[in-house]
Amino acid sequence: MPAPRLHAALLVLPLALGLAACSGGDGSAGSTDGKGPITVKASDTACDVSRVEAPAGTVEFTVTNSGTKVNEFYVYAEGDRIMGEVENVGPGLSRSFHVELAEPGTYQTACKPGMVGDGIRADFTVTGSSAAARSDDENLAAATTEYQRFVASQSDAFLEETTTFVGLVKAGKVEEAKALYPTARSYWERIEPVAESFGDLDPKIDGREDVLEEGMEFTGYHRLEKDLWQTGLQKDSAAVADQLLADVTELVAQAKAVDLNPLQLANGSKALLDEIATGKITGEEERYSHTDLWDFEANFEGSRAAIQALRPFLQKADPQLVATIDARGKALGDLLETHRDGDGFVLYPELTPTDVKKLTEALDAFAEPVATVSGAVAKG
Repeated sequence: MPAPRLHAALLVLPLALGLAACSGGDGSAGSTDGKGPITVKASDTACDVSRVEAPAGTVEFTVTNSGTKVNEFYVYAEGDRIMGEVENVGPGLSRSFHVELAEPGTYQTACKPGMVGDGIRADFTVTGSSAAARSDDENLAAATTEYQRFVASQSDAFLEETTTFVGLVKAGKVEEAKALYPTARSYWERIEPVAESFGDLDPKIDGREDVLEEGMEFTGYHRLEKDLWQTGLQKDSAAVADQLLADVTELVAQAKAVDLNPLQLANGSKALLDEIATGKITGEEERYSHTDLWDFEANFEGSRAAIQALRPFLQKADPQLVATIDARGKALGDLLETHRDGDGFVLYPELTPTDVKKLTEALDAFAEPVATVSGAVAKG
């Protein structure tokens, strides 16, 4: 069967079209007087930013999507550290957000039509004076704040997409539900270590039929995956969908209120790579839909988001470790991109044993330095 496609009206952690196309340097994308929100005109092929320079401090962006795919907009610091983002900007919609850019220097803006790859990027310059240097403790505290913002953003998107997915299942729209399934789950997969900390909610939402504890019912996403791809929708599929939405709603409330510490970020980053090694690279996780590479990418993005949040601390503590993580992360990301198919990936059965071996080796190479981050954080 063909790889699932992201439905144009439902699309919700490296490709450039050139600075002129991305930055809107001619001022056509909006106000250029240096005041007010910076407007972003996002489409399926362009990312026109009205101003590509701002003074250090809080910067507001207003993103309007004129394309056919749901878009995302990111502001990155060095090493793809996410400074701010807005998710799920549907066709014809606008969303605004604020981002704190306290340090002068060169950043990057990126639109991601269809949530694909590195997005359409351009440089963005922050001017002014540097803030006072942070201590190690302050860098670690800032890392937890940054990552908790990431968790909150992913949680909101997970609930929004699950709501749509449940509605499609209940309406019997099988093909549309199949198309949305891997995208909706990607938000869960990016924050899975946090989500797993809330007791039975994890197996109720994400439990596989063969690994549930005795006495637990087979519910959640994987039960509906089986219904959609193998057995057909069942008499209780609507009830299972309703329960999934209730469970996700509860989980999101808890995830957004969770109080994390720096060591949890470091351990969570490695845990996400372990998730890939034990479930995604083996094809066990998505055994009915075979959309394992969507999960692979999302786990990888989540792992990198945690490391990115810790980056200012790690650059002071062990710059060589940062360089190694960057290089091996790029190698793994580039390899994963070779299996992209349209807005998604090839299905797992299309991978050859050689493909799986190469992905495993690149994953192991990336996981090795990531595993040492917790030690560096503990010393800090």
